[in-house]
Amino acid sequence: MTLDSEDQKIVTLARATRARAGSDAGAAVRDTDGRTYAAAAVDLPSLQISALRLAVAMAASSGVTGLEAAAVVSSGDVTDDDVAAVRDLGGTGLRVFVADDDGSVTATLAS
Repeated sequence: MTLDSEDQKIVTLARATRARAGSDAGAAVRDTDGRTYAAAAVDLPSLQISALRLAVAMAASSGVTGLEAAAVVSSGDVTDDDVAAVRDLGGTGLRVFVADDDGSVTATLAS
């Protein structure tokens, strides 16, 4: 699958965030102003949150009112709850790119 440069950027950010944190998953979202937010999954005894839901939360806590696209790099599955978080902030039909360990997009989901 060939992505445009902006979509490739969020895949690259998700992959880099995952590697930097040593996490099972990394994610990035792009808001309607072109700003990006990246996060890694958190798995603490008292807090567990997926990379995608955390990236959406970071965007929302920054005052973002809409998203354009999202990307997840993970060795696991993207859950319905992850996609629901994207839909909550970005609306329906938003593209969620799912990439494998080397950053190759293996699926595109719609919110």
